[in-house]
Amino acid sequence: MSEGNRTSRRSMLLRTLLVLLFAWGIAVGNTALAYVTLGYDAVPIAVGVVLSLAFVIVLRLLHQAWWLALLSAVPALLVLVGSVQYAPEAALERRGIRESVLVFAHEGSGDDHSYTLVGPQGRLDEPLEYRGSNPGYRVGQRIEIVRDPEGEVPLADAADVDARGRRTGLVIGVTAWTLMVPLAGWRGYVQRRRNREPLLERLGVM
Repeated sequence: MSEGNRTSRRSMLLRTLLVLLFAWGIAVGNTALAYVTLGYDAVPIAVGVVLSLAFVIVLRLLHQAWWLALLSAVPALLVLVGSVQYAPEAALERRGIRESVLVFAHEGSGDDHSYTLVGPQGRLDEPLEYRGSNPGYRVGQRIEIVRDPEGEVPLADAADVDARGRRTGLVIGVTAWTLMVPLAGWRGYVQRRRNREPLLERLGVM
């Protein structure tokens, strides 16, 4: 093997390793950010979206093609959801207080709903918030909720609190990224060696 080929391969391995570290850093960093900013989900969501988009772009540069980069958006969603929701749900499972409550009143419409709850000690100061078009709750219904005694995490329906499931989704997403990065690095190396232009660029799509 010529010195030029060895240098090119070392360069490919280094770039691949850096992209892999970036992928792991996104998952670990955004999860840690979610812990630090408990109760302010908008912060890790915004940062996670930006970092995930950055990873897609970096993977495209490594791969020299778009198809694998665009495919990486699927595990990116798992990483984003897992890193954002694991921390608050883990906090609720660890220190949360479970209560059986009655749905007393409902306010809102469309994708924004707020439910007033009544527990064993009377009306709860904190409502149950739901973002979505089909909340599935009705006035007079009895449900089990988990609330944070420290007030950092909004109360939640106990059926929706699944820290283990969030962690599993996060691990699956990171594992998929971990498999994609070496593939992208190797195929990008081959593309450069052959001086081949990516298919979508040849077709004038991108």
